[in-house]
Amino acid sequence: QVQLVESGGGLVQAGGSLRLSCAASGRTFSSYAMGWFRQAPGKEREFVATISRSGSNTYYADSVKGRFAISRDNAKNAAYLQMNSLKPEDTAVYYCAADPHTDWDTILWEYDYWGQGTQVTVSS
Repeated sequence: QVQLVESGGGLVQAGGSLRLSCAASGRTFSSYAMGWFRQAPGKEREFVATISRSGSNTYYADSVKGRFAISRDNAKNAAYLQMNSLKPEDTAVYYCAADPHTDWDTILWEYDYWGQGTQVTVSS
């Protein structure tokens, strides 16, 4: 089992950047695919990015491709989401999640463990 805690959210102007962090407990962090998801008010939670267990493979939603970058540091039990060129439509609560079943995963309901979320607000 793993516990996840996100940090790094906040208020930023359009065009700005934020870096989200996800700290994981436990000694088996490298055995989990990691993902970032987001949920805007009144909308369903959606996939943002995923990274494989070793960190060698990444995959992004089309809406963030070229602007966001997911990474992980297995020695520090942490995952990150670097968000650049932020837009007002990126405003949402961002969640990190861990999936022990596959190497990387874009499917929300296949993730077993979730953090509490961190708010990102992008002003125009």
